[in-house]
Amino acid sequence: MALYVEETGSASAPTIIFLHGGGGAGWMWQPQIEQLDEYHCLVPDLPEQGRSVNEKPFRIQDSAAQIAELIRTRAHHGKAHVVGLSEGAQVAVALLASAPELVDHAVLSSALVRPLPGAKLMTPGLIGLTYRLSVTPFKNSDWWIRLNMKYAAGVPDKYYPQFSTSFKELTESGFTNLMIENQRFRLPHGLEQVKAPTLIVVGKKEYPAMHQSARDLAAVIPAAQAYQVVHDGKMSLAEEHNWNMTAPDLFTQTVRAWLSGQALPKQLHPLM
Repeated sequence: MALYVEETGSASAPTIIFLHGGGGAGWMWQPQIEQLDEYHCLVPDLPEQGRSVNEKPFRIQDSAAQIAELIRTRAHHGKAHVVGLSEGAQVAVALLASAPELVDHAVLSSALVRPLPGAKLMTPGLIGLTYRLSVTPFKNSDWWIRLNMKYAAGVPDKYYPQFSTSFKELTESGFTNLMIENQRFRLPHGLEQVKAPTLIVVGKKEYPAMHQSARDLAAVIPAAQAYQVVHDGKMSLAEEHNWNMTAPDLFTQTVRAWLSGQALPKQLHPLM
């Protein structure tokens, strides 16, 4: 088996690889793919998610190795810009540590490298029980899926068909592996060797552990800058977390500016 990868954009332009958040799939990057058509875009579905649901198990380090191979074999000139969100950002961090020579620029949004409150209680058994209680009975429940989409994930209504499919296809094994990997991931060795300009971004309302994670990453990656996104409108924490979909123009402007060396949008404030 191999990862499912969507490929779009210019046949000769620099490559961007987009790494989605946990429990989703490449569809989460639809707004960016549509707007960044001047780039060559590779959008994989990570293991146990989307159309890679049968690629098991999900492990951050293994996923980073798969993305490294994707860059070597399909990115133009054997190098790529890498944009990661949430668990995809954790995979991007692991990639930077293990194969820094493959990354041209990086954008890391909400890359957690510290435990959230209660993380020690999140055992595989408890996570499996949570899945059986909160997912299994509601696989065909439209109202429950919409409730999760809005309040737990902060995903706009227009993506209901894609979100519903991802919700229904996520297995207990996949759910457990995603949660465990997310909570156990820490700063990997090797980040001090990274030469790629790296933008680290976190939403203003996100957990303190996420803000401190951004500071940790900025402290160890030589060419990193950390910013807090202050949105113009009212957003929940979940909506801020998935701002590539809830504020797609701002996210895309941020990526384009960082990759081209231009000034970042005014909504990005240096993280102090």
